[in-house]
Amino acid sequence: MFNQPLGGNEMPRFGGPSTFMRLPAQDTAVGLDAAFVGIPMDIGASNRPGTRFGPRQIRSESAMIRPYNMWTRAAPFDALNVADIGDVAINTFDLKDAVRRITEFYDDMLQHPVVPLTMGGDHTLSLPVLRAIAKKHGPVALIHVDAHADINEHMFGEEIAHGTPFRRAYEEGLIDAQNTFQIGLRGTGYGPDDFDTARNWGFTVIQAEELWHKSAAPLMEQVRTQIGDRPVYLSFDIDSMDPAFAPGTGTVEMGGLTTIQALEIVRGCQGLNLVGCDLVEVSPPYDPSGNTAMIAANLLYEMLCVLPGVSAAC
Repeated sequence: MFNQPLGGNEMPRFGGPSTFMRLPAQDTAVGLDAAFVGIPMDIGASNRPGTRFGPRQIRSESAMIRPYNMWTRAAPFDALNVADIGDVAINTFDLKDAVRRITEFYDDMLQHPVVPLTMGGDHTLSLPVLRAIAKKHGPVALIHVDAHADINEHMFGEEIAHGTPFRRAYEEGLIDAQNTFQIGLRGTGYGPDDFDTARNWGFTVIQAEELWHKSAAPLMEQVRTQIGDRPVYLSFDIDSMDPAFAPGTGTVEMGGLTTIQALEIVRGCQGLNLVGCDLVEVSPPYDPSGNTAMIAANLLYEMLCVLPGVSAAC
């Protein structure tokens, strides 16, 4: 019998444990197929702070999620043993040390055959997570959903921040450039190189305007076909979504993805060899209704539903 979320008829949704979907808590990944992990940090953010509170609020908003996916018919808790293994103890005062701590945490976790589902936290965290993922799986394919390319050479002279992780990941050979997809990029920039540099590396860049008034499902068919059975990492920045849906983030841009397109992108990962996922940049101080964290929690659940070993009808 695998771990199950605490049901609403056993304990009111506003009560019970403060874990993702009110799942059992564990200190380690022993015996798990998938693990929810929080990285409560915002010291890599360049504009509005507050993502240090993201994991806590995402967990809170996840209390309403039920275990069965009514559309895809996925029942992840019947197929996988899942738990919430808490938060990485980052160094609030030293970003470089925080990055080191994150990689060490994931190195230890990935000694077990577990897929991490990470709640952020600012997007800096994807770099140290990918450093650990690549040690186990080699350079991975990447599906990066974001308003921004996050390939800056530096930010205020620093090589590691939330705007640089995928340049560093490319330079360090952590990702497979020919199988890296950046989806939802948009807004203003300093010049064409802001997006074209990644294209020159071999990334496939799909700007948000290419998806306006369209389904993202055909795009994901192409992504699946190209990636095949390669190990793949999914990194989903909540600012990829239009601020009408998800205002609670640090660097908002108009003209973004809808909740429906976000679901199509995550559900479109069904059948891929996902070896890790993250959902980043939720900033509760700018999310008074809780909608941003609610969307984030549901997208993390959808990520769980498309992990290898979970069957779905569509």
